[in-house]
Amino acid sequence: MRNYTLLMAGLFAVTAAMAQPDRWQQRVKYVMDINMDVNTNRFTGKQKLEYTNNSPDTLTKVFYHLYWNAFQPNSMMDARSEELGKMRINGRSDWDGRVRDRIANLKPDEIGYQKIISLKMNGVAQQYKVQETILEVILSKPILPKSKVVFDMDFETQVPVQIRRSGRDNPTTGVRYSMSQWYPKLCEYDYEGWHPTPYIAREFYGVWGDFEVKITIDKSYLIGGTGYLQNPNQIGYGYEAPGTKVTRPAGDKLTWHFVAPNVHDFMWAADPEYAHITRTIANGPVIHVIYNKDEKQIRKQYDALTEASKARYGSDFQKYLSSYDDQWTRIADAAVTVLPFIEKKFGAYPYKQYTFIHGGDGGMEYPMGTLIVSASLGTAFHEWMHTWYQMLLGTNESEYAWMDEGFTSYAESLVTEYYQAVTKNQVTQSEVGTGPRKTQVVDSLTKSSSFLGRENPHHSAYQGYFALAKSGLEEPLTTHADHFETNFAYSIASYAKGEVFMEQLGYIVGAAVRDKILLEYYNQWRFKHPNANDLIRIAEKVSGLQLDWYREYFVNTTKTIDYGIDSVWEEGGKTKVRLERVGKMPMPVDLYIAYKDGSRSIAYIPQYLMFGEKKPEVAAIPTKTYEAWKWTHPAYVVEVDRKLADVKSIEIDPTQRMADTDRRNNKKELQ
Repeated sequence: MRNYTLLMAGLFAVTAAMAQPDRWQQRVKYVMDINMDVNTNRFTGKQKLEYTNNSPDTLTKVFYHLYWNAFQPNSMMDARSEELGKMRINGRSDWDGRVRDRIANLKPDEIGYQKIISLKMNGVAQQYKVQETILEVILSKPILPKSKVVFDMDFETQVPVQIRRSGRDNPTTGVRYSMSQWYPKLCEYDYEGWHPTPYIAREFYGVWGDFEVKITIDKSYLIGGTGYLQNPNQIGYGYEAPGTKVTRPAGDKLTWHFVAPNVHDFMWAADPEYAHITRTIANGPVIHVIYNKDEKQIRKQYDALTEASKARYGSDFQKYLSSYDDQWTRIADAAVTVLPFIEKKFGAYPYKQYTFIHGGDGGMEYPMGTLIVSASLGTAFHEWMHTWYQMLLGTNESEYAWMDEGFTSYAESLVTEYYQAVTKNQVTQSEVGTGPRKTQVVDSLTKSSSFLGRENPHHSAYQGYFALAKSGLEEPLTTHADHFETNFAYSIASYAKGEVFMEQLGYIVGAAVRDKILLEYYNQWRFKHPNANDLIRIAEKVSGLQLDWYREYFVNTTKTIDYGIDSVWEEGGKTKVRLERVGKMPMPVDLYIAYKDGSRSIAYIPQYLMFGEKKPEVAAIPTKTYEAWKWTHPAYVVEVDRKLADVKSIEIDPTQRMADTDRRNNKKELQ
């Protein structure tokens, strides 16, 4: 049985004691008290922020994010969206369809704002300047290295109508409040300096720390979000201990008290029509699923269906309603099913709870929870996997969006494949949770995801990347997330190309070695904000190969991969194959040869800059390692110890893990 107290203490000790020699971490402790008025959609807040400067630098100013100031006409988010909307790609405006020009049309009671009423450091009032979504604080006294200060802030906020990620009264979901980016949040200061990134469109970067949050709101509202509820027996709504009589205090409001240790953000959502499902994973966390059960809202969804769609439910609203409940229940049950696979593949989940919450405008991840607009299982898996590739590693998403969205998409594809395999084989929850059957299913899919004869589960990501590479709109992955020229290029680069990066890494070093890299990456860099080079160094240490060239070509440039079979002939009783590098990016080559007698072989040609080679991945097929291919040479000749008449076919990379942009020249069939 997992002892959470010991586990969390151990992880926090790791954070303090096991940091890389040159990588210090700042630290925060938030205590916030929020009073929400659901009639005006405004709340007042008091925030006490204890800030520890673990850096070697003296800080003369600090910065906060004021995210909701973006939801005002002529904001940077508004202007950027309207500019992108003028560009048409494949016949469509390039703006985010959820934002469009909606901000420009907001009325005064629909905008969002975060107003600072007062701000003190160690009891002394501070000078500050609001620059839209960034609050710049000029300190009356510098914060010295290895010292601690306390900021006290009073603030007032108006919740915007739902535009992007957060807000109120989304007509699609009917959810009242999706509360993300809702409080003045200290910007991160790291080895690169301050990161006062304005809120234009993309995602976030935060300081690790502890949160204690009290939210006072009308009694009819149910809340879900980050953290552990401290007063469940006063609150009820399914949070109370089994068999406990809920005793609520007098008055029209309830105060929900949450604590969240070692996270870099805090999200919550609230609605009077929320339903609450829970599941407890054996030796693991409690899974919460919170969704809008407002029958009027669900009836609107049903009425909007075509007659053919209604017929799938026998044209019966009650059957539709039952199916609606079943979809949300399926998320709770699926989480129980897939966690053993996730933890074995990607590392342990260190918190005591996770919550899937109906809200937001699509899918958006936060510590210990996510906002999802519907009961899509794929979205739920994707957002949960962000726990590993953002919530626990905390990479700067603005600078390394591909390490956030791309690695999460990679993990989502494998989790989805695992879940489909489990359900196809009709494995029950109890079988997955314990015993030999669970081990068999987990182990079978924890191995290489791209053996011969198995469809690559990342196929759609490769297709997306190929479309981008051929579009003429691709930009390097080093581009800041807000600075891509098009939403089209950002989306495919960060999601698809990032996913391809990780699967292709398995092609270069071997899938089993790549899996070890991922676990070592998690073990060494959780709670430490790793960058691209940190990942590459882990990969080099685990694989024993040089991999800086891979980052240089695939991340820093838009050079593409294209290898082809130029010609095949016989000489001296041996088959010779002339390969050519058509693209500008060099790669190792797996050359698969099938013979007419049914036998097979692999000619493996390392890439010179690797200074080594991967181990054979398929034990059943003889593999011969050849001299490394120098990137300066556009052609390479392979000699095979069989006559040409024996050969049936020759193929470059039959597993299709190499991101070869033109596979038409990858295979030759011989008569």
